[in-house]
Amino acid sequence: MKHFHSLFKYLVSGGSSACANLGILYLLTEYAHVHYLQSAVLSFTVAFFISFLLQKFWTFQDMRKEVIHQQMIWYLCLSLINLLLNTLLIYILVEYAHLWYLAAAVVSGALLAVSNFFIYKHVIFTTEV
Repeated sequence: MKHFHSLFKYLVSGGSSACANLGILYLLTEYAHVHYLQSAVLSFTVAFFISFLLQKFWTFQDMRKEVIHQQMIWYLCLSLINLLLNTLLIYILVEYAHLWYLAAAVVSGALLAVSNFFIYKHVIFTTEV
């Protein structure tokens, strides 16, 4: 049951950061009239910190402060790798499997979310020394 609880918290944290990302992107672009690419960078940055802090302290209950900078670097590296993999997977699913781009994005996001859960749990936010 504990594993389902942490998986639920993982999904809520990820969903919260995704909503923040899209919401900030929309608000900056539509109402603040910031160029959409600048909005995308700013919204990604804010969502990154929201996601990192929620995953570290709430989902995985890792309260260690002395390793936070190292964890953040690993988390950022994984986020950038995910961005590349997500783009590649969507391209492959749309161009070769002929999926609708939004369906491809859902499939790609789900695959990456599953692998990320285990990487976060057993590598980045592990409390084992």
